Amino acid sequence: MAQLTVQPIPCLRDNYAYLVRCESTGLVAVVDPSEAEPIQTALRTFEGELIAIWNTHHHWDHTGGNEALVGQYPGLQVFGHHSDRGRIPGQTDDLEDGSVFTFGQLNVRVRHVPGHTTGSIAYFVQNEVFTGDMLFIGGCGRLFEGTPSMLFESLSQLKRYCRPENRLWVGHEYTESNLRFAQAAEPQNEAIRKALERSQSLQVTIPGSWADELATNPFVRAETVESLGALRAWKDEF
Repeated sequence: MAQLTVQPIPCLRDNYAYLVRCESTGLVAVVDPSEAEPIQTALRTFEGELIAIWNTHHHWDHTGGNEALVGQYPGLQVFGHHSDRGRIPGQTDDLEDGSVFTFGQLNVRVRHVPGHTTGSIAYFVQNEVFTGDMLFIGGCGRLFEGTPSMLFESLSQLKRYCRPENRLWVGHEYTESNLRFAQAAEPQNEAIRKALERSQSLQVTIPGSWADELATNPFVRAETVESLGALRAWKDEF
């Protein structure tokens, strides 16, 4: 089976982009390049041929490096949800819920997970899941364009398709603050207490795991749209 390597690239103040390499072919993709320079620097030592950008949604802090990278690497494919056409710079390939595309010797599966934005998507490849700002470790993204019911269905999608061992690569380093809120929401949850302590000893908390989110993320654990909406409103003011 083809192997996959993922390297996180810190960008801006607290964003992450990711370089992804198919080890069988040496082909490389970058997920959510908020700025080009850190990606260009990392590619000097991250061996392989950059062929694609995988955008999870249209926000500038996930797409700000697209145009410079396309200019430097002509022919780059730029993937995004079909509804983000015209909002993602340089988009060449339109994706739908359930789309599958080939990356080297690997298949990448796409799930439409609206909430944070209406065009948010997650990329599933082998054991790795790239969630953008739809899901963070211990939390989820603000509802800038979507509704609580959209977010609830998107989280239900993850529950259907994620396995406990899946590694989660998220858009921002918000883990400690998210887990502080989680502890306020579930003060008796021992798993949250331990996860918060662990996050406080780490500078980089990614990747997370789906098993940990099931145990500690109050948004993942919400059982109704109403409770999810109340949690999100509370978190917005926390």
